[in-house]
Amino acid sequence: MSSSAGSAHERLTDVVAAALEVAAEAGGTGAYTDETARVLTAVIGKIGARISADAEVHGFAGGWQEAVAHLGRSHPDPDDARVLPIRPDGDDEP
Repeated sequence: MSSSAGSAHERLTDVVAAALEVAAEAGGTGAYTDETARVLTAVIGKIGARISADAEVHGFAGGWQEAVAHLGRSHPDPDDARVLPIRPDGDDEP
């Protein structure tokens, strides 16, 4: 698992653990309701989606930086981009 994926996993684990603590405390006091369950589920879903999106962006940026470093330059040259024409017959092979 890459470091960004590991970090995302740890962050999501922390969020779920915190939600379970809140649920346990609410259950211990008799205040755990259907609404509490819905709210905690929504919080986990929303934060999980943000963590996932952040991990994807970080992974893409890291991969891009690695590819550029492999070229031996700090910034890619736009002239290195390969452009393929789109043929009207649907055969897009070069």
